[in-house]
Amino acid sequence: MLDDFFIRGLLAGLGLAVVAGPLGSFVVWRRMAYFGDATAHAAILGVAISLAFGVSIYLGTLATAMAMAVTVSALVSRGQAMDTMLGVLAHSALAVGLVGVSFVPSARTDLTSFLFGDILTVGRPDLALIWGGAALVLALLVWRWQRLVTATLNEELAMAVGIDPRIERLVLSISLAVVVALSIRVVGSLLISAMLIVPAAAARGLSRTPEAMAAAAALIAAGAVAAGLWFSLRLDTPAGPSIVVAAAIFFVLSQVFRRG
Repeated sequence: MLDDFFIRGLLAGLGLAVVAGPLGSFVVWRRMAYFGDATAHAAILGVAISLAFGVSIYLGTLATAMAMAVTVSALVSRGQAMDTMLGVLAHSALAVGLVGVSFVPSARTDLTSFLFGDILTVGRPDLALIWGGAALVLALLVWRWQRLVTATLNEELAMAVGIDPRIERLVLSISLAVVVALSIRVVGSLLISAMLIVPAAAARGLSRTPEAMAAAAALIAAGAVAAGLWFSLRLDTPAGPSIVVAAAIFFVLSQVFRRG
């Protein structure tokens, strides 16, 4: 069954959807859209470094995305203006990454796949990494769930009950970096933020509790993957953007049927 490129792509997308839903919920709750952009855009620099030194794309992307996530988290903790700082870092990271890739001849022809993903070329080793990484991040979120939710809702209340908001912010930063690294082959660095935000935003109006929203976001993300791949196969459109378009359609529908 796994010899079928479509099935492998579907399984890879579902692996990403399972973790993008809950993590994306925190991104929406904390208004961290630019945070996701900064981390995702840094992945292009990780691609350039990986190709230049002949190491795994996943490893280079993970290291660079994690460095960006930790840097941004530290700056925010020091009181830097979040929106301005994230905007500067997001666009600067993308520009530096693109310039870096231009110095690696072997990367020039593959740049589009790193920007927008190439889910239909995912192989068995990629599947193992995606599902393994997704399981680790999901387990981390489940373990820290109550602490993360409390720190997200009210940092003063979290500190009053012995929860350090900085640690929870760091947990989210590291989780986001891992998901960015996993998604580089699925939807690419430019579209991963959409896969985190759009399904969670769609689930927000359909849910009453944080847990329900996280589960609904994962289901919507999974539905977007399946629908996007089907449209890509039938209409010969790019797979990664097709998945995001499907997620956007789900968002529009959620606004029509949202709970009062």
